[in-house]
Amino acid sequence: QEQLVESGGGLVQAGGSLRLSCTASGSTFSTYTMAWFRQGPGKERAFVAAISWSGSNANYADSVKGRFTISRDNAKNAVYLQMNSLKPEDTAVYYCAADGRHHFGPTEMDVFDYWGQGTQVTVSS
Repeated sequence: QEQLVESGGGLVQAGGSLRLSCTASGSTFSTYTMAWFRQGPGKERAFVAAISWSGSNANYADSVKGRFTISRDNAKNAVYLQMNSLKPEDTAVYYCAADGRHHFGPTEMDVFDYWGQGTQVTVSS
């Protein structure tokens, strides 16, 4: 059982940057695909980025390509989301998620077994 805890959210002006972190409590973190999802006001939760267990593969939503970078440190049981050139439409609650059952690739929510509680990111114009 993995417990995921996100941190690093906050209020930032458009064009600014934030770095989100997610730490896991379990001993099998290094075997999981990790991902970030987000849910904006009045919107459904949506995929943002994912990274394979080794960190050698990453996948991004089109809306964040070139601006966001996902990375991980298996020694620290942590995954990160570096967000640059933030836009007001990036405002959302950001969730960390873990998938221990599938090969890297699927981005549907139901693929991911473990979820954090979320961290709020607000981008002002």
